[in-house]
This record gives sequence, structure tokens and C-alpha cells, in this order.
Amino acid sequence: MWLLSNKIPFGDSGILEGFCDWHCHLLPGVDDGVQDIGETLQILEEWEMLGVETVWLTPHIMEDMPNRPVDLRKGFGALKTRYTGRIKLHLAAEHMMDGPFAKRLEEDDVLPIGYRHNRLLVETSYYTSPMNLAETIDSVKAKGYDPLLAHPERYQYMGRQDYHHWKNQGVLLQLNLPSVLGAYGPEVQQKAEWLLKENMYECCGTDTHAIEQIGMLLNSKINKKTAERIKRISASANRLL
Repeated sequence: MWLLSNKIPFGDSGILEGFCDWHCHLLPGVDDGVQDIGETLQILEEWEMLGVETVWLTPHIMEDMPNRPVDLRKGFGALKTRYTGRIKLHLAAEHMMDGPFAKRLEEDDVLPIGYRHNRLLVETSYYTSPMNLAETIDSVKAKGYDPLLAHPERYQYMGRQDYHHWKNQGVLLQLNLPSVLGAYGPEVQQKAEWLLKENMYECCGTDTHAIEQIGMLLNSKINKKTAERIKRISASANRLL
């Protein structure tokens, strides 16, 4: 019986009550996330019933998906005219630190995240580190942004020393909630749990791309101690970001 277990269904964990989602792909038709505004509205309705309070929409900006902030803002405006619920919606982006990134950053053609717009959500390849990662991180900071690294637990090339190094360099880390539920495999889950224990994360996101992910998220089991750690991170992020 799950009541006697150290694990509970994610939907019963209380994590989503008052939750701020710092990473999702709900802006319709712009990347590999939701394609139809109707599905976006369905997801937001589900989140609202589950207690989610704030959502940052973070579509990809990358070489393969060369979204422009000006176009993303137009799409966001169209979504806000359709959505009439209680969730507070904000627009940012998930920026791939690829070839075009330096030019985008230099021209301020980016969408920062956070209430003070002083963080930049960034990512790399899951498999290999960019050759100039240190220089790129320095350029982000030179533009006045705190780099917020999306789902660091998923980067196969990073080990424990790497995470400590980047935290010491002022890089903030964002947890994908499906990571601690085993959605990306046991190695990613183990990394995420270690990073949680080490208090390395700054905030959390669902990385939702489709409505089907909600059911999988809610029905997955989560360790009770892990759930408590996540709730503390979320509460802190809501105050500081």
C-alpha cells in the first residue's frame, strides 16, 4: 500500500500547489512543443485545477528553430487574448548556446526570464560540451544576465565536479521535474536526486511539450523526501526570481 511506502504519486505530493513552472513549451506552433492553441488552453486548465499559479513559456531559440523574440511576443499576445484563467503567464525563451547565439546575445535578440528579467535560460547539447562554453557563459554574464542552465541533469558530459564548477562560476541550475520521476532514464534520475541533495537547483520546470505528459507526470511515483526538497526549492524560487 503506497501510504506505507516512501513513495507517493506525484499528483498527491503537493508540489504543484502554488507552483511556478520555469520551463515549458506551451506557446503553440513555434517549436517542438504544443502545436495548437486549443491544447495549450487545455493544459493551462489542467494546471489551474492542480494549483499551478505561474507559468513561464520558454520556446526554443536555436539554429534549427530560429524563432525571433518579436514573433514570439506576437504569439504570446495572441495566447493571452484567448486565455481567461487565473494562472499568471510570462514569456521567456530557452536559448541554445550554439553558433548563432553569440550574435543574438550581442544584439539583445533574446528573451530573459525572471521577474527582474535578469536571468537567461540557456541549454547545450545533451551529449557534448560546446568548445567555447566558458567564454559563452562569460558573455552572458557580461551582458548583465545570470545564466540559468536548463535541465543540467540531462547533460551526459557533465559530472559532479562540472556542476560544482559551474555553480561556483555563477551559473544557476533549473530542474526538470520529470527527471526525478525517471522519465529520462535512471542515470538522469540519479543525477537529479544528487543535485537536489546538494542544494544545487535554483528553480523547477515541467518542460511540458504535450498534454499527454500531464497524466504521466501525475501518475508517476516520487520519493517523499525528494518531494519535500522540490517544494522548498519552488518556494525559494518564487521569492527570489
